[in-house]
Amino acid sequence: MKNVVIVGGSKGIGQSIVSQLIQKGGYHIHNISRTAGIEQENVSQYFCDILTDELPKIEDINSLIYCPGSIMLKPISSLKLEDFRQDLEINVIGAIKAIKAYQKNLAKSQNASIILFSTVAVAQGMPFHSSVSAAKGAIEGVTRSLAAELAPKIRVNCIAPTITDTPLAANLLRNEAARVKMSERHPLKRILDPEDLSEMACYLISTKAKAITGQVMRIDAGMSTIKI
Repeated sequence: MKNVVIVGGSKGIGQSIVSQLIQKGGYHIHNISRTAGIEQENVSQYFCDILTDELPKIEDINSLIYCPGSIMLKPISSLKLEDFRQDLEINVIGAIKAIKAYQKNLAKSQNASIILFSTVAVAQGMPFHSSVSAAKGAIEGVTRSLAAELAPKIRVNCIAPTITDTPLAANLLRNEAARVKMSERHPLKRILDPEDLSEMACYLISTKAKAITGQVMRIDAGMSTIKI
C-alpha cells in the first residue's frame, strides 16, 4: 500500500485525484483539508488550514500532492499589495510549508514524488492575471529548483492547466454562454474536467513516470502552444 498525502483533497482537482487513486487501488490517501472529503476505508482525513495550523505527522509517505490555489482576476490598478501576498501565501508558501514538513519522510521511500500546480497564464500572457501568474510562476521555478536539489531521491513535477470545471472557477463558468465563450478561446474548443488533471497526477506519482522530474505538464487544450 502506497501512502499519498494530498493537501486540498476535499474539492475540485484534489477530490478528483482522491477518487482516481481509490479506483486504481493500492493507495492510502491522507487528505489534509479544511473541509470533509471522501469518506472511505483507505482515506484518512486531517482537518487543517495549511497556512495557520501545524501539519499532521505522517511517517510513511510515498507522494505529496499540493492542490490549493486561487483565481484572483483583476486589472493591476485594482489589485492591492495584499492581494499579491494572499496569492503567494496560498500558492507558494503553503506548498513550501508542506514540502518542508514531509521532505525527510518522502526521501525514505522508493519512487518518491511531489506534484505542484501552476496555470496556463504563466506561459501565455493574459490580462488581469498578474497576481496569480506571479504566484504560479514562482511555483514553476520551485518545481525545477527542487527537482535538481532533491534528485535522485524525490521527483518533483508540476501540472499547469487552463480553466477547469471546479468550484474555484464557478464564477467564470457561471452560465452556458460563459462556458461556450471560454471554450472557444482554446484550440481544442473545450475547458478541462478535473479528471483531465487527476489522470496526469496519478501517472506522475506512479512507477511509469520514474524517469520524469523537473517538468511542467501543460494540460491546457492547446492554449499555450498553438494558435488556430
